[in-house]
Formats: sequence, C-alpha cells, structure tokens
Amino acid sequence: MEPDPEILRRLDPALHGFAAARVDLSLNSLGAARDSLNTRRAEAVAQIDVTGVDITDEHAAGVPVRIYRGGPGPSPAVIYCHAGAFVLGNLDTDHRQCIELARRAACTVISVDYRLAPEHPYPAALDDAAAVLRWTWESSDDLGVDRDRLALAGNSAGAALAAGLAQRAAAEEAPPVVGLLLHQPVLDDRPTASKAEFTSTPGFDGVAAEEMWRHYLGPTAPSAAAIPARSHQMIGAASTFITCSELDPLRDEALDYARRLMRCGVRTDLHIFGGTCHGFDSLCPDWEISQAVSAMQAEALRRFFVEP
Repeated sequence: MEPDPEILRRLDPALHGFAAARVDLSLNSLGAARDSLNTRRAEAVAQIDVTGVDITDEHAAGVPVRIYRGGPGPSPAVIYCHAGAFVLGNLDTDHRQCIELARRAACTVISVDYRLAPEHPYPAALDDAAAVLRWTWESSDDLGVDRDRLALAGNSAGAALAAGLAQRAAAEEAPPVVGLLLHQPVLDDRPTASKAEFTSTPGFDGVAAEEMWRHYLGPTAPSAAAIPARSHQMIGAASTFITCSELDPLRDEALDYARRLMRCGVRTDLHIFGGTCHGFDSLCPDWEISQAVSAMQAEALRRFFVEP
C-alpha cells in the first residue's frame, strides 16, 4: 500500500522508511503476522547488548516469564506486559525495552508471556499478568526483589493489562504497586477522533484497533473489568507515566486517560512525541527520539521507587 501523502508530510523524516508498514489483524492473516513478528524479534534478540543485565527464563505460577536483573537485590521490580494487539508477540517482542529498563533503572524486570487472543480471549491475558504480579509479591524473598517497590509497565496492548492491574491494586484486589508506566497505551474500545482520523498510519491504524478489540473480547461484552477507560477506579491509583505518539489512533484515549487520572489527584506525567507513529521506538530503536523515550521511562521508574 502506498503511504498516505498527508501522513507522510506529518511523519518525521527518520520514519519515512516505515511509512508503508501496515498491520493486518484479520483472522486469515493472523498466523502470518505472528510468524513474521516472531522471526524478526528473535533475530533482533541475538544482536542486543545485554551488558550489565542477567537474564533468565522461568515460570511464574504456570506463566512463562523472562526475568531481567539490572541491579543488586533486594531490588525494585517491574511487571512488564509486551505489545502485540493482544494477538501477537512473546517474550522476544519487547526484549530490548526490558533490557533498557532493567539497566537504566537498576531494577528487576519480569516480562510476562501472557496467553494470546483470539484463542484465549479476555480474561486470559489479564489473569496471567495478575498471577505474575501476585507471584512476585509472594516470592519476593526468593526472587531478591523488594515487594514494597513493585511497578507495572506495558507497551500498546500490554499497557491495557498493566492499567487493569493498577486499577485492581487501587481497589485492593491485587498487591500494591508504586507506579505505572504506559507506552502508546491501548485503553478504550470506543470511537475517538484519532481512531477516525488515522486509518492508514504506519505500524497501527484505526481498522486494526477495531479488529484487536474483537479478538480480545471474543464473546464477552465490553466492561470496566476488561477495558481500563471504562473503569472509574482512578482514585488512589499509583503515579502514572504515559508516552504516546501524535500520529497514532490510540493517541486520544491516552490523553483522556491522563486527564481523568489528574482530575482524581493522581500524579500523572504525559509526553506526546510529535511526528511519530505507533511503535516507532521498535521500528527505529537507535533513533535519538527512541533513546529519549527509554531514558525518560527509566527516570520515571527511579522516581516511582523512591517516592514515599
């Protein structure tokens, strides 16, 4: 597909090489999309510098996890949920991001290989993430982590899981957390202006957003338990740090979520990166803007870990 001229005009020149990239989440293309992403990420893993980070693959309450130890124990820890529109990805998907967070914030990152839709619709992925959070809390001594300094992080669809867990923690239905890191978050299934506007953006578009929610919810009706933006559990939520892109169908739900948190008195940082599209930091990880995002996220984690 040819790039949209208007999107190309607004897209930063550093990303022009990805202007024609599209995600097809239709059922008949899902298998190919998974194979392509998994192959590309597996190849990238071998090229990533892991200096200063000890990495092991384990199981947490029956859920596969990858543990990145970037500092001496007992260290603060982050439960991390990868990107992939609820239907794609594995522990390799955000491997680079997890290494950077562990190293830059001198913490332990526990990445969750949650079950994927449509084979495993809601609440499977959220239940897996919740099980890992609970396991980390209960096994903190064995893991060498400080259970009083646990944070949550998520990228894209993984951010929906992290936000859902943070809401459970605020409602005292999950172990307490000190902070929430959301990158280009999936938060709302309902229409927004940015979803209507960005129907041909690189990386992800409004059409893919609709397909994503159909796969994830399956036979379940939309609800506050499944969709963070439909919940009113904001009061008492942990400090939240949100990064999003200007040319992203998910942009407006991130802005609205940040406003709602702030209205409830929750410390909220929101950063919008102009001229960028969804997934730009994965598409172009060595770009200075991608590196800036990583540094900002690590700084947010360090703040979470020292706040009273």
